[in-house]
Amino acid sequence: MAVRPSAVPGGSVADEEDNLGSAAALTAVVFEEEEQRRDAQRASERGVLLPDDLLPGVGTETMSLREGLRAGGPSLAIVVLLLTLVEEFDRVAIQVLGPDIQDSLEISDTMLLGLQSFGGVVLVLSTLPFAWLADRYSRTKLLAGATGLWAVFAAFTGAVSNAFLMGVTRAGTGFGSSARIPISPSMLADRYPIAVRARVFAFEALGRPAGQVIGPFIAGGIVALAGDDPDDWRLAFYVFAIPAGILVIATALLKEPARGRHEQEAVLGGVLETTVEEPPVRLSAAFQRLKKVRTFYFLVVGIGVLGFALVAVPGAFNLLLEDEYNYGAFKRGWIGSITWGAALLAIPFAGRYGDRLFRRDPRSSFRMMGILVLAYGVLITIGLRFDSAPVMVAFVAAANACQGAAFTQIGPTISAVIPYRMRAQAFSLIGVYIFLMGGFFGGLLAGAFSDSFGERTALTIVVPPAAIIGGLLIVNGARYMKNDISLVVEELIEDQAEHRRMAEDPTHVPLLQVRNLDASYGTLQVLFDVSFEVARGETLALLGTNGAGKSTLLRAVSGLMMPDRGVVRLGGRTITLVDPEYRVKLGMVKVPGGEALFNTLTVGENLEVWSWQLGDDPGRVRERMELVYEAFPQLRDRLDQRAGSMSGGQQQMLALAKAVLLEPEILLIDELSLGLAPLVVSELLGVVEGLKAQGLTMVIVEQSVNVALAVADRAIFMERGRIRFEGPAQELLERDDLLRAVFLSGEGA
Repeated sequence: MAVRPSAVPGGSVADEEDNLGSAAALTAVVFEEEEQRRDAQRASERGVLLPDDLLPGVGTETMSLREGLRAGGPSLAIVVLLLTLVEEFDRVAIQVLGPDIQDSLEISDTMLLGLQSFGGVVLVLSTLPFAWLADRYSRTKLLAGATGLWAVFAAFTGAVSNAFLMGVTRAGTGFGSSARIPISPSMLADRYPIAVRARVFAFEALGRPAGQVIGPFIAGGIVALAGDDPDDWRLAFYVFAIPAGILVIATALLKEPARGRHEQEAVLGGVLETTVEEPPVRLSAAFQRLKKVRTFYFLVVGIGVLGFALVAVPGAFNLLLEDEYNYGAFKRGWIGSITWGAALLAIPFAGRYGDRLFRRDPRSSFRMMGILVLAYGVLITIGLRFDSAPVMVAFVAAANACQGAAFTQIGPTISAVIPYRMRAQAFSLIGVYIFLMGGFFGGLLAGAFSDSFGERTALTIVVPPAAIIGGLLIVNGARYMKNDISLVVEELIEDQAEHRRMAEDPTHVPLLQVRNLDASYGTLQVLFDVSFEVARGETLALLGTNGAGKSTLLRAVSGLMMPDRGVVRLGGRTITLVDPEYRVKLGMVKVPGGEALFNTLTVGENLEVWSWQLGDDPGRVRERMELVYEAFPQLRDRLDQRAGSMSGGQQQMLALAKAVLLEPEILLIDELSLGLAPLVVSELLGVVEGLKAQGLTMVIVEQSVNVALAVADRAIFMERGRIRFEGPAQELLERDDLLRAVFLSGEGA
């Protein structure tokens, strides 16, 4: 028996067909909207791609290294090279003398490799505060102080009597040397011209292989000359602390280079002169923004994976030489020197060739790095298959040459794709990913396998996957490099245009300015190239359909989420990477929709908690409280009432009162009338109009077109993360197509 389908009980087939047709039409609209959003996201992912002649360092004339060093002064490059060299002496001594230390302190392979890695862990954790300090204080003085601390702990290493004290001294040397990771490369990038940048970084990078070549001879030679005492390894650390003390003085005498000078000169033709003090960059905000730079993301993840091999190989290799070949400290020392000898030739060549590739196509220089990382893993793996020590050493030497050559491209790549304000943070993350993500766990993993199966097997397990995955990630990231450089250039050009406008007309600087803002939640992009301004004393309404990105835009402006791209300014100051708390001090206060109160506290307690941001002046706090009570007389009679027990309108008044208490310059209000009765909304509008009459600048995200346009001077209509209309509020009333979209979405009542 056939049963006639029906969408509604008692309905007809025609009714059902109408319902199905409506559902199909709605589904088609949803799919069309989603496809348009995806098209916009794909277009955004392709990003900005400027012509080569606008990219700094691309297509420029050749400059010799001597000319580059003369332009920036050779002193910084030489001091940084020597710092790397001396710190490498200490690191090499721990590796070469590891078996002697192991016997003296009576520790296992796992403990020894763990101690060798522990200093690296402290080092990378310490780079983060040093990166924060480097943006606020003299980098040369910070580097000098940290180097002095390193020298003290290096000397104390020679006096340890157990594994615990060895861990303490390794932590101290790691902390002292951590300053060099974010500070040295950022100063090199600021001091020397872009045309020689890869060669300057290669010059600095020579310190590592030079330390590996010279250090083992010195460390092994000191032990050999001292005699046969098991504790003679201690003398090496006393000796290595002496040149470090001399470098402390040399570093303190260096001049601080101007930040971002060469990029500004290449793109803008000169250095920006700013009359507005820029607020400090928030460390966590900078890291969030750095993750959005795709070249950098692939670089740090690839380097992190490679770190499993980089830290494990030296220690395990020295244990292999002792356990399987019975080589003493001196012999292990000169073998270590041989394995890094080829790098002394490869690094200058890679720097020179990298500069040439960068001038031709920046992606090629970065791709070269990934290929060299792959070669490093292949050569180590093949070399371990040979029992013949000379053959194995030759392969390890070739692998170290590839590794050293690859790392010459890290500095130029970061300097090119990261805005100069965030370089110190970017360089600090390289150390974090190498040592913390890969190095520490790689050392422990290799040590565990070494204790169970021997060093050769341990390295065979750890090295190949680390090098292959790391190298492929870096090669894949090269395709984003031109786009990321273009974004840096675009930001500089926009910055220059704004500086010129402020200089030409300082009396009409917008209070709030948003430029080229992109924002996303994970992989879902929500805002696309959003730009607008709000004049002092103006009220701006943000309107749009559900999911248009209005509240997301307010979150990005107030600092509650980090945009992928773009600039936010308040009174001419760039605040894109600034803490929300600091924005409040500058005068930006946000009233979040439905989230502005402590419901379990009373009205008076809510205001009191908020008033701490006014400072320690009781008189000012009382004055601001009285002004709040005048603007919101209903609250004076409810000071002892729990905030959560009030009506929705009263809660919204309290939320506004808390914001007004802080004497804001600009008020960001999200969903003023959400869920409130018309009478209550009318009362709130009276309050907002009163604030407007006092000259307070406001940006209001509002459901209701009528409510928003009742108080707004100007309106912005958003759709699918883009601005579709911007102009006087009354003109929006004439745009039936936009208003129809709002009302059909259920927001326009």
